[in-house]
Amino acid sequence: MAGWLSPENVTQVTRVLDLSGVFANGSLGGVLARARRLDLFGFLAIGIVSGLGGGVIRDTLLQHGTPVALTDYAYLAVAAAGTMLAFVADLGRHTSGWTFNLLDALALSVWAVAGAQRTLAVGLGWLPAVLLGTITAVGGGAIRDLLLARTPAIFGGTPLHATVAVLVSGVMVGCSRFGAPTLGILAGIVVGVSLRLAALTWGWRLPGSRDWRPGALRGRGS
Repeated sequence: MAGWLSPENVTQVTRVLDLSGVFANGSLGGVLARARRLDLFGFLAIGIVSGLGGGVIRDTLLQHGTPVALTDYAYLAVAAAGTMLAFVADLGRHTSGWTFNLLDALALSVWAVAGAQRTLAVGLGWLPAVLLGTITAVGGGAIRDLLLARTPAIFGGTPLHATVAVLVSGVMVGCSRFGAPTLGILAGIVVGVSLRLAALTWGWRLPGSRDWRPGALRGRGS
């Protein structure tokens, strides 16, 4: 068990998770590109930005060398593979389908875990790890949505999204603090996927300004 928890093995697991997130987000970008009826170049542009954007932002902020997506060619290849899968196969039928929701939940959770772990690995503390775990999870999707003229999911109007990434990053950081990064990886993904799918199923959202009416609360007691 000690060997499994070694820094070298955790680093390898983090890379696998990172690439899994790249593939899933590339596929998500492809699903949205199909919904917009884009051509092959449009598919690749949206899918690759979706797959690599969050990690590039994270690595740039970490200032710990060139972003890994620019030095490890596997990242670009995996992002393109995920995109092409969505190009040749209609993964979601429509963007509210079960396949799309599962891909979304997996990508969000996997990347939050990978981003938090990579931040801890360079010696930063718990708060940067949570922040960069969240940015890793939502950054590529936000850029993708802007390119598609959609309101980014992190700005609300959709079931819990960035909130899930924050919680998953927190689970990863907490378990790492207690010397159990492997448990953090597993628990983070399970918690994230479960919460995201539940939010999509039952429409859980954070309150917005239109929902907040201080005057309406008077007389209701506590």
